[in-house]
Amino acid sequence: MQIGMLYAAAAYILWGLFPIYFKALQNVPPIEILSHRMVWALAFLLIVLTWRRQWAWAPKVLRQPKVLAGFAASAVLLSVNWFIYIWSVNNGHVVDSSLGYFMNPLVNVLLGFLLLHERMRPTQWVAIALAAVGVAWLTWQAGHPPWIGLALAFSFGTYGLLRKTATLGALEGLSLETILLFPIAFAYLAFLAWNGNNAFLQAPASSKWLLAAAGPITAVPLLMFAAGARRIKMSTLGLLQYIAPSIQLLLGVCLYNEPFGGERLAGFAVIWSALALYSLEGLWQAWSTRTA
Repeated sequence: MQIGMLYAAAAYILWGLFPIYFKALQNVPPIEILSHRMVWALAFLLIVLTWRRQWAWAPKVLRQPKVLAGFAASAVLLSVNWFIYIWSVNNGHVVDSSLGYFMNPLVNVLLGFLLLHERMRPTQWVAIALAAVGVAWLTWQAGHPPWIGLALAFSFGTYGLLRKTATLGALEGLSLETILLFPIAFAYLAFLAWNGNNAFLQAPASSKWLLAAAGPITAVPLLMFAAGARRIKMSTLGLLQYIAPSIQLLLGVCLYNEPFGGERLAGFAVIWSALALYSLEGLWQAWSTRTA
Protein backbone atom coordinates (compact mmCIF):
# COMPACT_ATOMS: atom_id res chain seq x y z
CA MET A 1 0.00 0.00 0.00
CA GLN A 2 2.75 2.46 1.00
CA ILE A 3 4.97 1.72 -2.01
CA GLY A 4 1.90 1.96 -4.23
CA MET A 5 1.11 5.44 -2.89
CA LEU A 6 4.72 6.48 -3.47
CA TYR A 7 4.62 5.25 -7.08
CA ALA A 8 1.31 6.98 -7.82
CA ALA A 9 2.24 10.22 -6.03
CA ALA A 10 5.59 10.34 -7.85
CA ALA A 11 3.81 9.90 -11.19
CA TYR A 12 1.41 12.76 -10.46
CA ILE A 13 4.25 15.00 -9.23
CA LEU A 14 6.17 14.39 -12.47
CA TRP A 15 3.04 15.15 -14.53
CA GLY A 16 2.56 18.31 -12.50
CA LEU A 17 6.10 19.45 -13.34
CA PHE A 18 5.58 19.03 -17.10
CA PRO A 19 5.17 22.82 -17.67
CA ILE A 20 8.80 23.34 -16.67
CA TYR A 21 9.92 20.83 -19.29
CA PHE A 22 7.81 22.26 -22.10
CA LYS A 23 8.70 25.87 -21.19
CA ALA A 24 12.35 24.90 -21.74
CA LEU A 25 11.42 24.05 -25.35
CA GLN A 26 9.62 27.29 -26.19
CA ASN A 27 11.94 27.82 -29.16
CA VAL A 28 10.46 24.69 -30.82
CA PRO A 29 6.95 24.83 -32.39
CA PRO A 30 4.33 22.81 -30.43
CA ILE A 31 3.53 20.51 -33.38
CA GLU A 32 7.21 19.65 -33.68
CA ILE A 33 7.51 18.98 -29.94
CA LEU A 34 4.50 16.68 -30.28
CA SER A 35 6.10 14.81 -33.19
CA HIS A 36 9.36 14.35 -31.29
CA ARG A 37 7.41 13.16 -28.26
CA MET A 38 5.78 10.44 -30.37
CA VAL A 39 9.06 9.34 -31.99
CA TRP A 40 11.22 9.29 -28.86
CA ALA A 41 8.47 7.79 -26.70
CA LEU A 42 8.20 4.87 -29.13
CA ALA A 43 11.97 4.36 -29.10
CA PHE A 44 11.99 4.24 -25.29
CA LEU A 45 8.94 1.97 -25.10
CA LEU A 46 10.48 -0.48 -27.57
CA ILE A 47 13.53 -0.74 -25.32
CA VAL A 48 11.32 -1.33 -22.26
CA LEU A 49 9.21 -3.97 -24.03
CA THR A 50 12.32 -5.78 -25.27
CA TRP A 51 13.96 -5.65 -21.84
CA ARG A 52 10.81 -7.07 -20.21
CA ARG A 53 10.23 -9.54 -23.07
CA GLN A 54 6.67 -8.28 -23.26
CA TRP A 55 5.84 -8.82 -26.94
CA ALA A 56 3.28 -11.64 -26.73
CA TRP A 57 0.39 -9.20 -27.26
CA ALA A 58 1.61 -7.83 -30.61
CA PRO A 59 0.82 -10.74 -33.00
CA LYS A 60 -2.66 -11.15 -31.52
CA VAL A 61 -3.54 -7.46 -31.80
CA LEU A 62 -2.32 -7.18 -35.39
CA ARG A 63 -4.89 -9.81 -36.37
CA GLN A 64 -7.80 -7.88 -34.82
CA PRO A 65 -8.87 -4.90 -36.99
CA LYS A 66 -11.45 -3.72 -34.45
CA VAL A 67 -8.83 -3.51 -31.71
CA LEU A 68 -6.48 -1.64 -34.03
CA ALA A 69 -9.28 0.78 -34.98
CA GLY A 70 -10.06 1.43 -31.31
CA PHE A 71 -6.42 2.19 -30.52
CA ALA A 72 -6.13 4.36 -33.62
CA ALA A 73 -9.01 6.46 -32.25
CA SER A 74 -7.42 6.65 -28.79
CA ALA A 75 -4.08 7.57 -30.40
CA VAL A 76 -5.71 10.51 -32.20
CA LEU A 77 -7.34 11.70 -28.96
CA LEU A 78 -4.04 11.35 -27.10
CA SER A 79 -2.18 13.39 -29.73
CA VAL A 80 -4.90 16.08 -29.64
CA ASN A 81 -4.63 16.24 -25.84
CA TRP A 82 -0.84 16.42 -25.94
CA PHE A 83 -0.85 19.16 -28.59
CA ILE A 84 -3.37 21.35 -26.74
CA TYR A 85 -1.41 20.94 -23.51
CA ILE A 86 1.95 21.78 -25.11
CA TRP A 87 0.48 24.78 -26.94
CA SER A 88 -1.27 26.09 -23.83
CA VAL A 89 1.84 25.81 -21.64
CA ASN A 90 4.09 27.52 -24.16
CA ASN A 91 1.58 30.31 -24.80
CA GLY A 92 1.08 31.37 -21.20
CA HIS A 93 -1.97 29.26 -20.29
CA VAL A 94 -0.62 26.94 -17.59
CA VAL A 95 -3.48 27.91 -15.24
CA ASP A 96 -6.05 27.17 -17.96
CA SER A 97 -4.49 23.76 -18.60
CA SER A 98 -4.60 22.93 -14.88
CA LEU A 99 -8.35 23.62 -14.94
CA GLY A 100 -8.80 20.84 -17.51
CA TYR A 101 -7.25 18.24 -15.23
CA PHE A 102 -9.17 19.50 -12.22
CA MET A 103 -12.38 18.96 -14.20
CA ASN A 104 -11.33 15.60 -15.65
CA PRO A 105 -12.79 13.35 -12.88
CA LEU A 106 -16.22 14.97 -13.23
CA VAL A 107 -16.03 14.72 -17.03
CA ASN A 108 -15.25 11.01 -16.63
CA VAL A 109 -18.41 10.54 -14.57
CA LEU A 110 -20.49 12.48 -17.11
CA LEU A 111 -19.10 10.52 -20.08
CA GLY A 112 -19.75 7.26 -18.26
CA PHE A 113 -23.37 8.31 -17.81
CA LEU A 114 -23.84 9.52 -21.40
CA LEU A 115 -21.94 6.82 -23.29
CA LEU A 116 -21.79 3.77 -21.00
CA HIS A 117 -25.19 4.34 -19.34
CA GLU A 118 -23.62 4.16 -15.91
CA ARG A 119 -25.90 5.15 -13.04
CA MET A 120 -25.03 8.43 -11.34
CA ARG A 121 -25.71 8.99 -7.67
CA PRO A 122 -27.49 12.20 -6.54
CA THR A 123 -24.32 13.66 -5.02
CA GLN A 124 -22.49 13.18 -8.32
CA TRP A 125 -25.24 15.10 -10.10
CA VAL A 126 -24.82 17.95 -7.60
CA ALA A 127 -21.03 17.92 -8.12
CA ILE A 128 -21.43 18.13 -11.91
CA ALA A 129 -24.00 20.92 -11.55
CA LEU A 130 -21.58 22.86 -9.31
CA ALA A 131 -18.78 22.39 -11.87
CA ALA A 132 -21.13 23.65 -14.62
CA VAL A 133 -21.81 26.78 -12.51
CA GLY A 134 -18.06 27.31 -12.15
CA VAL A 135 -17.52 26.97 -15.91
CA ALA A 136 -20.44 29.35 -16.58
CA TRP A 137 -18.92 31.91 -14.21
CA LEU A 138 -15.49 31.65 -15.89
CA THR A 139 -17.18 32.01 -19.29
CA TRP A 140 -19.05 35.13 -18.19
CA GLN A 141 -16.00 36.61 -16.50
CA ALA A 142 -13.66 36.05 -19.48
CA GLY A 143 -16.23 36.63 -22.24
CA HIS A 144 -15.65 33.17 -23.72
CA PRO A 145 -15.72 29.57 -22.48
CA PRO A 146 -12.53 28.20 -20.85
CA TRP A 147 -11.95 26.24 -24.05
CA ILE A 148 -8.43 25.08 -23.14
CA GLY A 149 -9.60 23.44 -19.92
CA LEU A 150 -12.72 22.00 -21.55
CA ALA A 151 -10.76 20.65 -24.54
CA LEU A 152 -8.18 19.00 -22.28
CA ALA A 153 -10.82 17.54 -19.95
CA PHE A 154 -13.02 16.09 -22.69
CA SER A 155 -10.20 14.86 -24.93
CA PHE A 156 -8.50 13.07 -22.04
CA GLY A 157 -11.83 11.90 -20.63
CA THR A 158 -12.82 10.37 -23.96
CA TYR A 159 -9.35 8.87 -24.30
CA GLY A 160 -9.72 7.29 -20.86
CA LEU A 161 -13.13 5.96 -21.85
CA LEU A 162 -11.65 4.21 -24.89
CA ARG A 163 -8.76 2.82 -22.85
CA LYS A 164 -11.16 1.61 -20.16
CA THR A 165 -12.80 -0.72 -22.67
CA ALA A 166 -9.51 -1.71 -24.38
CA THR A 167 -7.88 -5.11 -24.08
CA LEU A 168 -4.28 -3.98 -23.48
CA GLY A 169 -2.57 -2.69 -20.37
CA ALA A 170 -0.98 0.72 -19.91
CA LEU A 171 2.46 -0.12 -21.32
CA GLU A 172 1.24 -2.20 -24.26
CA GLY A 173 -1.56 0.25 -25.07
CA LEU A 174 0.72 3.29 -25.12
CA SER A 175 3.23 1.34 -27.21
CA LEU A 176 0.57 0.48 -29.80
CA GLU A 177 -0.68 4.07 -29.87
CA THR A 178 2.82 5.43 -30.48
CA ILE A 179 3.42 2.76 -33.15
CA LEU A 180 0.30 3.97 -34.95
CA LEU A 181 1.31 7.63 -34.58
CA PHE A 182 4.97 7.11 -35.49
CA PRO A 183 4.64 7.11 -39.32
CA ILE A 184 2.83 10.47 -39.29
CA ALA A 185 5.24 12.04 -36.79
CA PHE A 186 8.36 10.73 -38.55
CA ALA A 187 7.08 11.79 -41.99
CA TYR A 188 6.38 15.30 -40.68
CA LEU A 189 9.85 15.61 -39.14
CA ALA A 190 11.43 14.28 -42.34
CA PHE A 191 9.45 16.82 -44.37
CA LEU A 192 10.69 19.65 -42.13
CA ALA A 193 14.27 18.41 -42.44
CA TRP A 194 13.96 18.19 -46.24
CA ASN A 195 12.84 21.83 -46.36
CA GLY A 196 15.43 23.00 -43.85
CA ASN A 197 12.85 23.86 -41.19
CA ASN A 198 13.50 21.11 -38.64
CA ALA A 199 14.09 22.93 -35.33
CA PHE A 200 15.85 19.86 -33.92
CA LEU A 201 18.67 20.16 -36.46
CA GLN A 202 19.06 23.88 -35.81
CA ALA A 203 18.50 23.89 -32.04
CA PRO A 204 21.30 24.08 -29.45
CA ALA A 205 22.54 20.85 -27.91
CA SER A 206 20.48 21.40 -24.75
CA SER A 207 17.23 21.52 -26.73
CA LYS A 208 18.20 18.41 -28.68
CA TRP A 209 18.77 16.50 -25.46
CA LEU A 210 15.47 17.77 -24.06
CA LEU A 211 13.59 16.62 -27.16
CA ALA A 212 15.25 13.20 -27.03
CA ALA A 213 14.32 12.99 -23.34
CA ALA A 214 10.64 13.13 -24.34
CA GLY A 215 10.72 9.33 -24.52
CA PRO A 216 11.43 8.55 -20.85
CA ILE A 217 9.64 11.72 -19.69
CA THR A 218 6.47 10.42 -21.37
CA ALA A 219 6.75 6.75 -20.42
CA VAL A 220 8.28 6.71 -16.92
CA PRO A 221 5.38 8.50 -15.12
CA LEU A 222 2.92 6.21 -16.89
CA LEU A 223 4.81 3.09 -15.74
CA MET A 224 4.99 4.44 -12.19
CA PHE A 225 1.28 5.22 -12.28
CA ALA A 226 0.46 1.70 -13.51
CA ALA A 227 2.62 0.19 -10.75
CA GLY A 228 0.92 2.34 -8.12
CA ALA A 229 -2.61 1.77 -9.39
CA ARG A 230 -2.19 -2.00 -8.96
CA ARG A 231 -1.31 -1.60 -5.28
CA ILE A 232 -3.73 0.98 -3.90
CA LYS A 233 -7.47 1.53 -3.75
CA MET A 234 -9.28 3.52 -6.43
CA SER A 235 -10.53 5.99 -3.81
CA THR A 236 -6.94 6.74 -2.78
CA LEU A 237 -5.87 7.01 -6.41
CA GLY A 238 -8.76 9.41 -7.03
CA LEU A 239 -7.51 11.78 -4.33
CA LEU A 240 -3.89 11.61 -5.47
CA GLN A 241 -4.83 12.67 -9.00
CA TYR A 242 -5.32 16.27 -7.82
CA ILE A 243 -1.58 16.55 -7.14
CA ALA A 244 -0.73 17.18 -10.80
CA PRO A 245 -3.15 20.06 -11.57
CA SER A 246 -2.40 21.62 -8.17
CA ILE A 247 1.32 21.75 -9.01
CA GLN A 248 0.52 23.11 -12.48
CA LEU A 249 -1.66 25.83 -10.99
CA LEU A 250 1.05 26.86 -8.52
CA LEU A 251 3.64 26.94 -11.30
CA GLY A 252 1.38 29.07 -13.49
CA VAL A 253 0.65 31.60 -10.73
CA CYS A 254 3.90 31.67 -8.73
CA LEU A 255 6.58 30.87 -11.31
CA TYR A 256 5.14 32.14 -14.59
CA ASN A 257 3.08 35.03 -13.12
CA GLU A 258 -0.13 34.22 -14.98
CA PRO A 259 -3.17 36.29 -13.90
CA PHE A 260 -5.28 34.70 -11.18
CA GLY A 261 -7.40 37.45 -9.66
CA GLY A 262 -10.37 37.22 -7.37
CA GLU A 263 -12.98 36.74 -10.11
CA ARG A 264 -11.07 33.87 -11.68
CA LEU A 265 -10.33 32.39 -8.26
CA ALA A 266 -14.08 32.38 -7.54
CA GLY A 267 -14.74 30.21 -10.60
CA PHE A 268 -11.97 27.79 -9.65
CA ALA A 269 -13.28 27.70 -6.07
CA VAL A 270 -16.72 26.55 -7.24
CA ILE A 271 -15.11 23.78 -9.31
CA TRP A 272 -12.90 22.81 -6.37
CA SER A 273 -16.04 22.60 -4.22
CA ALA A 274 -17.56 20.24 -6.79
CA LEU A 275 -14.40 18.09 -6.69
CA ALA A 276 -14.40 18.05 -2.88
CA LEU A 277 -18.04 16.93 -2.84
CA TYR A 278 -17.33 14.27 -5.48
CA SER A 279 -14.25 12.97 -3.62
CA LEU A 280 -15.90 12.88 -0.19
CA GLU A 281 -18.90 11.06 -1.64
CA GLY A 282 -16.55 8.51 -3.22
CA LEU A 283 -14.74 7.97 0.08
CA TRP A 284 -18.07 7.55 1.87
CA GLN A 285 -19.21 4.97 -0.66
CA ALA A 286 -15.92 3.06 -0.35
CA TRP A 287 -16.18 3.09 3.46
CA SER A 288 -19.82 1.95 3.34
CA THR A 289 -18.92 -0.92 1.00
CA ARG A 290 -16.10 -2.11 3.27
CA THR A 291 -18.35 -1.85 6.33
CA ALA A 292 -21.09 -3.85 4.63
